[in-house]
Amino acid sequence: MGVDSVAHGQNYVDGRWEDGGGAVLEVRDPATGDVVARVPESTERDVDRAVTAARRAWDSWRWVNPSVRAGYLHATADALSAATDRVAAATTREMGKPLPEARGEVEKLAKTFHFYAEEATRITGATLANEEDGFTSIVEKEPIGVVAAITPWNYPVELIGWKLAAALAAGCTIVVKPSEYTPTAAIEVFRSLEVAQLPSGVANLVTGAGTTGRALVAHPAIDKVAFTGSGATGAAIVKTVSGVKPVSMELGGNCPLIVTRHADLDQAVTGALRRSFRNAGQICIAINRAYVHADLYEEFVGRLAKGAANLVVGDGRREENVDVGPVTNAEILERSERHVEDARTKGARVLVGGTRPPGRPAGNFYLPTVLADCTQDMLVMHEETFGPVIGVSAFTDLDAAVALANSTPAGLAAYVYSENLGEVFALGRRLDFGSVAVNNVDAGTINAPYGGRKGSGFGYEHGREGMEGYLQMKHVRVRHHA
Repeated sequence: MGVDSVAHGQNYVDGRWEDGGGAVLEVRDPATGDVVARVPESTERDVDRAVTAARRAWDSWRWVNPSVRAGYLHATADALSAATDRVAAATTREMGKPLPEARGEVEKLAKTFHFYAEEATRITGATLANEEDGFTSIVEKEPIGVVAAITPWNYPVELIGWKLAAALAAGCTIVVKPSEYTPTAAIEVFRSLEVAQLPSGVANLVTGAGTTGRALVAHPAIDKVAFTGSGATGAAIVKTVSGVKPVSMELGGNCPLIVTRHADLDQAVTGALRRSFRNAGQICIAINRAYVHADLYEEFVGRLAKGAANLVVGDGRREENVDVGPVTNAEILERSERHVEDARTKGARVLVGGTRPPGRPAGNFYLPTVLADCTQDMLVMHEETFGPVIGVSAFTDLDAAVALANSTPAGLAAYVYSENLGEVFALGRRLDFGSVAVNNVDAGTINAPYGGRKGSGFGYEHGREGMEGYLQMKHVRVRHHA
């Protein structure tokens, strides 16, 4: 598709592309505001068709040999790799991240499919002796059924893949409802499933906004709901789910960084710069707030501000060497402005940024912003901004810093920089988060479980645990002699 053309998207149901029965949803480029795609605003009937197809396919897919399922996943990964530029272009067009970042996301998605292809062949149970002779208990793991997946816009293909690949590896079938902001990126992922010749109905896609999502999670033939998104939407989903069924949720962060007096300052500044402003701060595991020991504080904030000022803000689709693209929608732009103004009025220093970039009247652009001298009552220190803003506070007492880091409802990821081994292990234990990254800012890796606690949700993605969430146990107790 050309830079300025408008894409026409369709649903993917039962192995076929089809228009929905409702209105048309317009998708806009966050860098320009121009319409770049039109897709179905899927109706309850559209959703029912997709779920019915998934239910029908499950009757056979659940019994497919795991090595055969693995083959489909490997083939999908290969198709994604071949289509990297096309999938990345759709991602940037809809949500704004620079093209190199979008390509990296597609590459990670392909690795996810390869990883779960291998895990598909490693679903293991157990054989247990009984206390009574003549009996043996066999514990088996079986696919849970038809999955409803609701996915967000900030990583519009990778976060689909975490659910899609794990569910298919487990033997489940699935219906995916992507974000209304990034539907054609999801469509490109499903084109790779089509290239891999995945059997009809095993994976289905319906586009639309909240009404479509509610119809999907409320459908009585859904056996599990997997959701990534805001806490408010997650709470609404729990109320909407039909009947009693498992739900897994990843609900966002407000992630802290602790820089102790024993930190390597170069590494800490580099890590904070990357994890605060990559993807314009629109990452569930972005660093929103930093607590820095007083001995390092002024040098840390000064160097962080200098690094943020050197980041190139621009249109990641039309301009070269862009570090930070636009935020995806007006809600994120407004929240970033509100959090900065709140901090400013309460006494924070705005060291860099704090405004939209001059000379860019169009688009959802906001300058990378460093706020110094923040206090915990400021919104930036206890609410997730989800934009290119970081608040920084000084501390002298490490126990107090830990208490502040743990003080919000979020519990997704936390970061620590320290060269003191005792501090490293103490903070790793005491920080109440699903992931703690020490002397690095990559809190997630595909072969280890990733998930939150407290207000950041429940259930896991990544690792074997990500696939286990789509399996259920069966106990078969056999009497084999008198």
